[in-house]
Amino acid sequence: MSNDHKHLLIIGAGIEACEGIKIAKAMGLKLIIVDGNAEAPGLSMADWPIIESTYHGQGILKKIQALITSGIAVHGIIAMCADVPLSVATVSNALGLPGLSLESAFLVSDKLAMKIKLQSEGIPIPCFADVSDKTNLLEQANTIGFPLIIKPVDSRGARGVQLIDSAKDLDRAWELAAKESPTSRVMLEEYLEGQQFSTETLVDRGQCYTLGFADRNYEWLSRSKPFIIENGGDSPTSVSSEVKAEVITIVEQAAAALGINQGVAKGDMVYTAQGAKVIEIAGRLSGGFFSTTQIPLATGINFIEKAIKLALGEPLTREEVTVKYQRAVAIRYLDLAPGKVSQILGEVEASCATGVEMLKIFIKEGSVIYPLTNHTQRSGFAIASADNKLAAIAKAQAALLNIRIIYD
Repeated sequence: MSNDHKHLLIIGAGIEACEGIKIAKAMGLKLIIVDGNAEAPGLSMADWPIIESTYHGQGILKKIQALITSGIAVHGIIAMCADVPLSVATVSNALGLPGLSLESAFLVSDKLAMKIKLQSEGIPIPCFADVSDKTNLLEQANTIGFPLIIKPVDSRGARGVQLIDSAKDLDRAWELAAKESPTSRVMLEEYLEGQQFSTETLVDRGQCYTLGFADRNYEWLSRSKPFIIENGGDSPTSVSSEVKAEVITIVEQAAAALGINQGVAKGDMVYTAQGAKVIEIAGRLSGGFFSTTQIPLATGINFIEKAIKLALGEPLTREEVTVKYQRAVAIRYLDLAPGKVSQILGEVEASCATGVEMLKIFIKEGSVIYPLTNHTQRSGFAIASADNKLAAIAKAQAALLNIRIIYD
């Protein structure tokens, strides 16, 4: 069957999803696209748009089953830069499509269950504790030791994730983390010192191809604390080939331990004095334009295209996952003072700056900028490429300097 006759269900139609949706259209697929926001920009590219919350798997399934009854087949399903593995698995398992099992989808959705599973499989992870019962908060914190991380068990976008240095801040931090958890559950984790990495792995019937590998940048941490706000990332990595290989080995072992046998595994990793450790694994495409833009720029491989093939149950050839070249790529985010935006100047100049591959501004006139507490509040970014890493970083930073904000 040619792609002209295949129908792909995409969950998520926000601004980050649009780049991936364009690739799916270019592959000749007919698209069923789901989003809870009727104004989501990606819905305009749908052959069959569906308005339903991306978090409501049963609701999506019901509407897809109605579509199937009307004669529209579904050949594969993928979340496009949306953290909704349970919704995807609910539909894929009901329809017998490739993807995660319901158990695996739960494990990558629930950070506590994930850590318990990884620990049982011997995967190196930070020390952790369930503190959903607040009465054992101080005892568990003292056992792990300060500084430590406190986070919601089941939230997204770094909401409620905090770096805590002393016991006096625990109660306030716990309340915020619990508020950001849909199930009001909270956990503690050991804070791991070391270089952090973002990885992205294609998994084809258990065979792993880790094509995305970038150093994460936390230069804002000293002033964003207790909140942990990442200011982009860059590749190629600054660490040795031996360290990179160890990180990749651990992330691929973690994906297998979580039952990710077909699809994508996104890793948040760190290299410590004891070696590579897993912070989190997600069974989905990454956000931050990593999978859609940064990996293709760095490697020459259309990562989204390969992920879509896996969602359709199509095998990957060795040639398809062989890196074609290695180019330096960096993403950096706008660093803006709080206030109400009156004017945004310099966007055209920033977009046209040397080496800039993509620039996005998420704010507009009238937007209110607040101090950053999670990744969803970032105001914009620039992605740049160059012949070497330092040049790519400099070009991204230089582009953002063109953006001038006038405040009321």
